[in-house]
Amino acid sequence: MQETRQNKIARLLQKELAQIFQEQTRAMKGVMVSVTRTKVSPDLSICTAYLSVFPSERGEEILNNVNENTRTIRYELGTRIRNQVRIIPELRFFIDDSLDYIDHIDELLRGQ
Repeated sequence: MQETRQNKIARLLQKELAQIFQEQTRAMKGVMVSVTRTKVSPDLSICTAYLSVFPSERGEEILNNVNENTRTIRYELGTRIRNQVRIIPELRFFIDDSLDYIDHIDELLRGQ
C-alpha cells in the first residue's frame, strides 16, 4: 500500500518538475531539460529526480545551475503541490545518461 502512495507522489513530482524546467529553459535557446524519472523515499521526505539534458554537452553546466537553485525550485514546487502533500520533499538532482549510453551501444554495434 505504501508503495502505491510513493508512486503517485513520484508521478506528481515528475510532472510538476517537468513543467517548472520547461518554463525556466524557455529563455535559454537551444537547451531542453526533461525529467526522465523520479523516486521518492518511503517517508516521502526525499525526492530523487533524474534529468535528461539536450544537448548532453551542457549537462554538467545545467546540473550545477539546478543544484545552486534547488531552494528556489523546491519553493516553486511547494506552491504548486501544497494542497496535495503534507511535506514538500527535499530535492536531489542527477543527470540521466541512459540515452548517451544507448547511443554508445548503437555506435559499437554499427562498427562491427
